[in-house]
This record gives sequence, C-alpha cells and structure tokens, in this order.
Amino acid sequence: MKRGVLVAILLAMGACAHATSLYDEATFRPLTADRKAHRVGDVLTVQVLEDSSASTSADTDTRRKNDLTTQLSHSSRSMQATLAVNGDFDGGGRTQRANRMLTTLSVTVREVLANGDLRVAGEQMLLVNHEEQRVTLEGRVRPQDVSDGNVVLSTRMADARITYLGEGELSERQQRAWWRKLADWMGL
Repeated sequence: MKRGVLVAILLAMGACAHATSLYDEATFRPLTADRKAHRVGDVLTVQVLEDSSASTSADTDTRRKNDLTTQLSHSSRSMQATLAVNGDFDGGGRTQRANRMLTTLSVTVREVLANGDLRVAGEQMLLVNHEEQRVTLEGRVRPQDVSDGNVVLSTRMADARITYLGEGELSERQQRAWWRKLADWMGL
C-alpha cells in the first residue's frame, strides 16, 4: 500500500513538472551580435539632415484689341456707330523658398516588413521659451542602412514623413489676421 501511494505521488508530481528552456528564440541575441534595431519595439536613432530650396518666376504680357465699326446710311440721314474693346494685362511673380532642418531623435520600430525593412515612427517635443516645438517622423528603413551605432540618416529613409510644428505666441504672430485673409479673398 505504501508503495502504491508513493507511485501515485510521484506520477502526480511528474504530471505537474515541465521543463522550460533558458533560450527564448524571440528575444535571444548572441553576445557577438551588433546592437542594431531589428524587431518590433526596438529603438533606432535618426539624424534628420534635410536641406531644400525652390525658386520659381513667371512673367506674363497679354495685349488684346478688337474693333467693330458699323455704318448705316439712309437717304435723309446717316447713322454711324463704333464699338472698340481694348485690354491690357501685364503680370508677373517670383517665389523663393529655402528650408533647413537638423535634429536627432529616437524612433521605435513599429513593424518588420516581409522583405526585412523596418517601419519606424516617433515624436519629439521640446519646450523653448514657452513655445512648443514638435518633430514627428515616420518612414521605412533598410537594415543595411543602419550604422553599427544604431543610427540612420533621414536621407536614407524611404517614404519618410517629417513634420516640424511650432505652437505658441511667436508662431501665432507670424500668421496673418483673419480679417486680412478675408480681405484678400474678396480681392480688396
């Protein structure tokens, strides 16, 4: 009887015990591996170095002249009418714009695509003199473009969307007043 109870206890303990491995394939990284971002949740540093400029100009010169003359005559009276239409337009414009942005921010890997590319996104918020400055970045990075220091240049990102917004009193003062926008819309 004692032997049967002992066997039952051992069988019950054996059913409850199971072995787990110290090796987890999802999180394992060899000691000799580099520290580049490669899976969802990893952090990657992006150096934003964007420099753009554009310039356009246009000159337009249009002239139009139409003449219409009509003459009616009757034996006792003569009527004459003249209609003339003239138009001149001379216009031109020039636009020039230059932008430069230099910043570094860390983003998170949001998705690993089927071809191994990393879809990344992140945001950085700064408060400077009570002005909120927000940089938002998202795009696609090839793993081979990530340096050994886990850094990628924004110029090496595909489908990059970089947004830089400033909010506060200074930014508001740079905007035209609503009444000025309305007057321009009405052509005044």
